Amino acid sequence: MSAQVRPAAIVTGASRGIGAEIARRLAVEGHDLTISARGREALDDLATELREAHGVDVLVVTTDMSSEDDVRRLAHEHADHFKRLDVLVLNAGMGDIGAFADYPVRRFDKMYMVNVRSAFVLTQDLLPLLRTAGSSTVRGGKIIAIASTTGVVGEPLNSAYGATKAALISWCETISTEESVGGVVATAVCPGYVATDMTKGLSDTLSQDHMLPVADVAEAALSLTRLSRQTVVPSIVLTRPGAHLWRA
Repeated sequence: MSAQVRPAAIVTGASRGIGAEIARRLAVEGHDLTISARGREALDDLATELREAHGVDVLVVTTDMSSEDDVRRLAHEHADHFKRLDVLVLNAGMGDIGAFADYPVRRFDKMYMVNVRSAFVLTQDLLPLLRTAGSSTVRGGKIIAIASTTGVVGEPLNSAYGATKAALISWCETISTEESVGGVVATAVCPGYVATDMTKGLSDTLSQDHMLPVADVAEAALSLTRLSRQTVVPSIVLTRPGAHLWRA
């Protein structure tokens, strides 16, 4: 009798924060993994941790998500190594704030490349594998994009970042309308400010103690992987306690 084939997942932006925590939780549940980010050292450390703690296969692929060649190489290396894909976590992202009136267009272009275009290209290349999971497994093929509440409701100084996250939310909805009958479902997870390295610069106006814990965002993402292919969740919004819920 052949050994049971473990589910396979990709987590982008996996070197720290939300991505690293999602990768850990997927490994606990028995997923083989491809993890990617720009830097190699942190990925190698995480890969060693997951292999030793959970006995899963972990492929490390350094990737600059603003480079189409890098994004396509990530898809190719995962497909070549695992030959299947059950969960695609699109966590890699670029964050930046600034008033719209003088926000540099070149910076917006870079943010769009990283936050939206890379997800579009990577998922197109991996869609055949996701469709196979969608038609052959109970849980189907899952696409989980880490978006933001700033893509749901406008937030001062977030015209560029919020626009990219709104695009990601709309893109997830459209993928589900086109692919969910075949078992491929996309969900945008939309948290407010999360206590990560990316938000440390906001400490003058908002303490990280008042931000969302990384563990809660990772748990929300992981919960989606446990659902059957019969359930479509377009988006999940996670916000901070307080009198006004629609805020980052």
